[in-house]
Order: sequence, then C-alpha cells, then structure tokens
Amino acid sequence: MKKSGIFLIPMAVAWLSLAIPACTTKSDQPHDLKLNELGYFECGGVNFLVFSNWYNGMFSDSKMSGIEVIHHEVRTVTNGDVRLGPTPEQWDPIPVFVDRHVDTAGGFIEAALSYPDDDFHYSIKATVAGSDLVVQVILDTPLPAKLAGKAGFNLEFLPSACFHRTYMMDGHPRIFPVYASGDMEITEEGTNQPLPLATGRELVVAPEDPARRITVSSAAGDICFYDGRNKAQNGWFVARTLIPTEKTGVVVEWTLSASSLPNWNRPPVIGHSQVGYHPDQQKVAVIELDGKNRLRGSATLIRILPDGSELKRLSGLIKEWGQYLRYHYGTFDFSEVTGEGTYVIQYDGYRTDPFIIAPDVYEHAWQPALDIFFPVQMDHMLVNEAYRVWHGAAHLDDARQAPVDHVHFDLYAQGPTTDTPYEPGEHIPGLNVGGWFDAGDYDIRTQSQYATVMGLVQVWERFGIERDQTLVDREAKYVDIHVPDGVPDILQQIEHGAIALLAQHEAVGHAIPGIIVPDISQYTHLGDALTMTDNLLYDPDMGINESNGYYSGKADDRWAFTSRSSALNYGSAAALAATSRVLRSYNGSFAVKCLETAERVWTEEHGREPDIFRVGNTTGGRLEFEELRAAVELLEATGRPVYRERILEMIPVIEEAFGYHAQLAVRIMPYMDEAFRNRVKELTRKYKVQVDSLSYRNPYGVPITRGGWAGNGTIMTHAVTNYYLYQAFPDIMEKEDVFEGVHYIFGRHPGSSVSFASGVGVRPKMVAYGMNRADFSFIAGGVVPGVLILPPDFPENKEDWPFLWGENEYVITMGAPYIFMVKAAAKLLNE
Repeated sequence: MKKSGIFLIPMAVAWLSLAIPACTTKSDQPHDLKLNELGYFECGGVNFLVFSNWYNGMFSDSKMSGIEVIHHEVRTVTNGDVRLGPTPEQWDPIPVFVDRHVDTAGGFIEAALSYPDDDFHYSIKATVAGSDLVVQVILDTPLPAKLAGKAGFNLEFLPSACFHRTYMMDGHPRIFPVYASGDMEITEEGTNQPLPLATGRELVVAPEDPARRITVSSAAGDICFYDGRNKAQNGWFVARTLIPTEKTGVVVEWTLSASSLPNWNRPPVIGHSQVGYHPDQQKVAVIELDGKNRLRGSATLIRILPDGSELKRLSGLIKEWGQYLRYHYGTFDFSEVTGEGTYVIQYDGYRTDPFIIAPDVYEHAWQPALDIFFPVQMDHMLVNEAYRVWHGAAHLDDARQAPVDHVHFDLYAQGPTTDTPYEPGEHIPGLNVGGWFDAGDYDIRTQSQYATVMGLVQVWERFGIERDQTLVDREAKYVDIHVPDGVPDILQQIEHGAIALLAQHEAVGHAIPGIIVPDISQYTHLGDALTMTDNLLYDPDMGINESNGYYSGKADDRWAFTSRSSALNYGSAAALAATSRVLRSYNGSFAVKCLETAERVWTEEHGREPDIFRVGNTTGGRLEFEELRAAVELLEATGRPVYRERILEMIPVIEEAFGYHAQLAVRIMPYMDEAFRNRVKELTRKYKVQVDSLSYRNPYGVPITRGGWAGNGTIMTHAVTNYYLYQAFPDIMEKEDVFEGVHYIFGRHPGSSVSFASGVGVRPKMVAYGMNRADFSFIAGGVVPGVLILPPDFPENKEDWPFLWGENEYVITMGAPYIFMVKAAAKLLNE
C-alpha cells in the first residue's frame, strides 16, 4: 500500500486499545513522563504543555493556552485553565498571567494567574505521577462569592480530533456528535448556556483509539462534559469541574493520562511544491523526521507514465541539514531532472502526492486569487458565481459615526472627538461604496485597503496582467465570476479599493481607521454578509421593528471610526496616488480625483503638526514609513521635485529598515543620481548576507516568524522584495532568493506538505478561516497565514479545523503579494 507524505494514523483495532497504557517502552510497560529541558512533559507520542503559551499573546481566546496535549504530533487538547463559564466564547474573560515556575528536579510546573477585576487569584500546578500528570488548582483564599457556580477548571478537546470516535463517562459509552449537539437552558441571569452531555468522575476520550485515548479522573467534584459548539461554531468539547466555595489549598485535582503507541515514530513529511517545478529551477525537497530519528538510505524520484507505469528517474542520498524546532531534517536535490511529466518522491516507504515538472507550471497558479478570492471579498456588491451567490450587496446602510472615547473589541478606537462634522451615532453619507471585506470577518480596515491597492498597482505596472474573467457592474452593485466584461479584472479591483479610500476623504476630509459592526453578536456573524445589517439607515425615532423601506429603528448599521491619524492619511494618499497612475486610461476622471486628493493630503500634512493616534493595528504604520511611501507613490505619479527632495531627506529611514523599504528604494532609482544607486547597492550587499543566513536558521531558507499570527505574509513579501533587488542587482541577488518563498507557500514547509493557497496545487488548503468557515470549506485563491510556531517548538497548521485564525484566516493583504510572487517566478524562469 502506498503511503502519503501527509500521513494519517489509521484507526486501531479494538483489542489494541486495551493493550496500550499511558506511555510505553519497547517492552510495552508504563514509562514515566519526563519534564524536558524545553519546559514541557513528554513520553513517547505524548507531550503535556503547561502554560508554554498564554492565549498565544492575543487579546482574546485563541485556543492556545494553559494545559495542552500534543498527541502523536497533533495538538488535541488546550485551554486547561480556570474559566468563568462552561464553554467560554472568543471574547469571554480570560485570566491575567502572572508567572510560571518550572522545577525540573521536582518534576512540576506551576503557573500563577488571576482575574483582577474579581479579586480572584489562583495557581495551577502540574506534577508527574509516573506515566500520568496530576493537575491541581490551588487557592490561597476562598473563591469570591460572586464567582460561585461560575469559576471552574476547564479542559478543551479539539472537535475534529474527536469526530468518528466515542467517549465514556464512568464507563457509560457515547458517540461524539459530529454536529453541535446537546441541550441548552436559560440561566437565572437570562443567559443561554449548554447542559452537560455527561457527568461523572472519569472521562475517557476515544477509548477505542490508542492514538487519541485520553483519560481524565477527578479526585473530588464531578466532571461535566459539554459541547461548546452549541454557542459558537468555533467551540470545542469542554471537560469542567466547578471550584468549590469556602475552600483553600487544592480545590480541584485531576489526573490526566494519554495513551502512546508503542515505539511510535512520527512518519516523515516530504516537503515539496504541490504546484510543481519549472525544468530550469533548482528542485529540492525537504524531508522532516521525528526528532528521535536520523536520515537513512536514499530518496527516489519516480516518474509516472501515461499508462500508470512507473520509471525510477533518480535515486540519491539525503543531505543532512540538522535539527530545527522538534524535528530532524535533510534535503533531496533532484534539480538534474528536467523532463516534463508527472512525478512522486519516495522515502522510507512514504510517497508524496504527485507533482509536475513543466515550463508553464506557474502560468495559472496565481489566477484563482484574482478570479475568485478578490471578487468574493468585495463589499457593497452582490457577488454571483454560476449557480451560487457568495453574498448579497451588503452594508448599504454604512455608516454611523462611532461614539467618542470608545474602545472597540476588535482593535478599533475613537478618540475624544469625532474629527468630523458628524455627531456620535449620526449617519455619514457616502461610505457605502467600494472596499473589500478585510479578512474572514467583514470590516473595512483602511490600512489593509490601501496596502492591497498599492500591491495590485505594482502587479499591474510590473506584469501588465490583462486577464478578464469577472463582470463588475457598479451601477447595479453586481459582480459575476467567470463572466468577462471587456475590462482587465485587476484594474477593476484597484478601482474598487480606491473607491472606498476616496470616499473617506470626500465624506470627512481625511482617511479613517475603518468601518465595523458595533456589537459582538454581529461580529461573530457566519453567513451572507447581506444579513449582517438590515441595509436600512437607522432612524432613532422609529421602533426597533419599524421600517419604511429606507429607514428602520434597528441600530445595526456599522460604525465608522474616524479619529485623525497622519500615518493613516499618508498611507491612504499613497494608494490614491498609485491608483491615479494605472487608471488614467480606464477611468480618467476618477484618476484625477485620486491624485488631487493625494496631493492635497500631502500639502495639508506638511502644513501642520502630525496627528498621532495609535490604537491596535488600525491607525497606520510608523509615521515616517507611511510618509516615505506617499512620497514615492507621488513622485512616480507626478515626477515633481518636492517629493524627490523629501525622499532624499528620508534616506536614513530607508537605511534603518532596508529590508522593509528595499522595494521603494529600487523603484525610485530612476529618479535619483548615481550616488543614491550606489548606496542602495551597498545596502543590498548587506541585505544579501541576511538572506543567505536564513538557510542556516531553518531548512527552508525563508524568514519563518514567531508570534500569534503565522508568517506567510512575511515570506511572500520577502520573495517580492528579493525580486525587485534581483532585477536591480543580478550580480548580488539570485533567482533562488525568490523561488524559496514560492516553494514554501506551495508546500515545502514544516508540519505537512499542503499548499497554503486554497485551490492551487494537487493538495491545496481545503479548510480555512474565510466567510464560509462554518461549512469547513475554502475560497479559491485565498492564502492562509500558514505554520504557527507554538512555543517552545511545535509547528502547527490545522487542516481539519478552520477556526484558528492565526493559522487559517484569509486576509486581503495576502492577495497582491501572492499574485506578484507567482508572476515574478514565472517571469524569471521564462525571460
């Protein structure tokens, strides 16, 4: 039987599950957990993490914290912590992390946390007990009375790891529901809460499957088992024991036991491009092994012939790379094979998915982003595709002035004044046009809008994409995918983004942070964006259910956050200037408005002290960075000396962060003297040293980031920057500096070999955090954030659970660099 490079552990037969204790040695005897030097417990195929992550540094529950279990290299359990409800939702209160103590000699980890608003402080201690882990909740003072019946120790189980399996509570068997199940009740406080699926003292998850079996035993107090999906589609199964009142010391004690397959080794992952390779490219697969294993034997490249027969095309030893994170790596170079055809790579009995070698391998790989992803994200338009309507013309009631001195739950805020002619709550006319849904949610984040416009402008100016596969009828507010209309699609997308940007300036006189729904109940909306609001302007004099077809008494209109930010104003002006260059022949009057507005913003900003308003990630980048971008775009749009002179004054800004500004530096070289070019060349030499060092930091040769949001955006931008620098200085940079990023996105990355571009490649990302995530589906052409490195050493990108936004959420800012990167690769290989 052929084995896939993406390996799924087969379901074990029933008798085997009875024979495997928690952790086993080669003799199948229980083996003790060990607290390793990285600060987590391990034994065989089981890792227990104890506050290695704290909600992943995010502002809400990101399902990455507390007690976690990595079970045969799949993280199946998280959020072992004290919570204030049975199935907490994303925005429910999370504790404040105080500190964490790791005692290797004593075999325990203890974390101190608190809910300061409730004057509630506690610690969680996890201690080795042979092959088990004992988890205790410890209080120095009794539980505050107001938290009685609310505070409990929770442990959450990943639903997709439980599908098609059973569980037992005190020996009574039940089947895990694939869809949200269980009864609900209305509490005394009037909230809707789930009732337990089961209650008892011992919970066994997946007793039949030794790869997934976990036992939870409570020393005192019942374990209630809930289905969190009843309240939120992104909920998990939750085991919970309430904290008793009027007690101190150990108030909850659980024993956790996780089964481990005897002598288990993680199967190898053969990282390769799911799209394939151009004959002239370097072709290097990265083989990822269990950290205990070492490379052995050789890998074989096999060509698949038209009749299905196989031809061994190349066999070679694996080149040792070494250790990265928790895995061991080697590389297999098959660059010498250039024949067009279908191939697989085989190593140690495992095979990759098929891939191709062909001269046109990248010619179509960028198209789904422009054909599908961008149209689907278009706000204020009905988007149709054949028999399917993606969404109606949403948010035509945009937008009401946000209240002053207000901090929104999703990184927006309004300062002490509106900075507009409008009163809080008043309708601002003219904002219900253009723009894209920012991400898997539905807001208009201005910083994303202008970055995307500028990125698409660069695609047009560098590659002149004239592809036309989408009809855009602005008067009818109608978009039809797969229906040409005689206009290059990329110009229509640039126009759509710029319409929203220009509308802000025309409505209130400056760029605004963005537009978003006011209430969490709207924000969590999963479905047609048209139903997010009633599309009628709010009239406070009407009853809540009253309407006349134009106005209604329902205050569901999105809010416009309008505080002035000079950084944001410069960024918006930069995009409008860029738009003016490419739309002159398509929509000349609109292009003139864009340029006039951009120049007015520049003049106004230079005639006063900057407005500094910094909140979240919605008020622009660093002021000098945004000003530099505006100067570059305006220089290219007008050629005026004033912009060139300002750029020369800002050379220290370019030098300070050359990697960030290198694209701009290359673009303005035609306007500068030889001294400027020589300085950029010198900076490029230093930058190249950093690029080359990446191949020593990880086996993929790209800048893999850490943090709460995975780094595909950084990697693609890195590849685009390298393209600009190669075009300017081919004696310094190499084509491979671009291709490394392409290979990474298309499958040569840690953890799996899936293509991170949905709908692109043999095995693309098929489950992602888009507007259709509740259906466990995808939007073709969307690129997900990618592999998230969970501290201390676990790379993760879940392919069966879409709701982890840091790994799987589409954002519009990924679209333009993806198209550019793939087009750049194609051009380099065919020039």
